[in-house]
Amino acid sequence: MKTNHITFAFCAFIVLSSFQLIKTSLNVTVRDETGNTVAGASVFLYEKQEDYEKEVNAVALGTTDAKGYVKIKDLKNIPYFIIVRKDDKDNSGGGEKTEQLEAKKINKITVVIQ
Repeated sequence: MKTNHITFAFCAFIVLSSFQLIKTSLNVTVRDETGNTVAGASVFLYEKQEDYEKEVNAVALGTTDAKGYVKIKDLKNIPYFIIVRKDDKDNSGGGEKTEQLEAKKINKITVVIQ
């Protein structure tokens, strides 16, 4: 009977562990030129510089919440070009590019829009 409990516990651990695998993601915080967070900003990620420059083929997008924050999940561990817009403010001219994202980690970036 003790062996069955150990086997069951081991199987349960394996199943629960598989649900907690961290996927590569990017947490983006958007701030304005005075340092305040910006709610409702649109965030676009591009894999290629050409797509970024033409603003086509975004591979991921999101909108910041009330705290100026958005989490974009299931990304590749590559650098991304990023455009953020809210009304007449954006990060253009900043040439925003992330570092190469660390695989299976929660990566973070803060983008300032003006």
